[in-house]
Amino acid sequence: MTARELTSNVILPLRTSDNGEFGLSLMNEFYVKHLPIVNNNQLLGLISETDILEHDAMAAVGSYNLSLNRPYVTAEDHLFDVMRTMSEYNLTVIPVVEGEDHYVGLITQEDLIQYYASSFSFAARGSIIVLEMSKSEYSLATLSQIVESENGTVLSTFITSDHDSPHVLVTLKINKQDISSILAAFQRYEYVVNATFTETDYYDTLKERYDMLMSYLNV
Repeated sequence: MTARELTSNVILPLRTSDNGEFGLSLMNEFYVKHLPIVNNNQLLGLISETDILEHDAMAAVGSYNLSLNRPYVTAEDHLFDVMRTMSEYNLTVIPVVEGEDHYVGLITQEDLIQYYASSFSFAARGSIIVLEMSKSEYSLATLSQIVESENGTVLSTFITSDHDSPHVLVTLKINKQDISSILAAFQRYEYVVNATFTETDYYDTLKERYDMLMSYLNV
């Protein structure tokens, strides 16, 4: 999945002649805190809500000193590169360019969340198990064998880690909604079950899982 496939033109960029008040109105309309500034299809920068509030809202945004160092991704960048850049700068939108800074659109945080929710088998019915273990103990093959021994299947997995910690959180998506026997099996093998989520619980905490992945990618 590349940035090009998630790029949207629903939210129009600001021009240098647009004033800050207009920028704030667009941000409020689309529930974002950042907008690209474009001149003749060339990306000039990314303005934040804070930038506008710290300047004269009636002045043209082209006169503002921007706090961000022109973050962007290219159309051919992978989804993980998009996530990493958005996480690094704590962005709600990221501009997408091709060639010599030619602006082609943007990707919103909401776009990423929706893609994240519908990908990696998260859209399939089932449950979530989060295990905590030392980095040296992690083995996907072993975890899968335990799940399969209880007639389950691991549909997807990802690891959340802190570089300063010897432990990791392993999130497993399981194809069963009744996971009591699988949890019992993990406990027999002395794995620490950090959390479990049913179908409803999972969707209620999707944003939290997304933020964990963004933190993991922010290396």
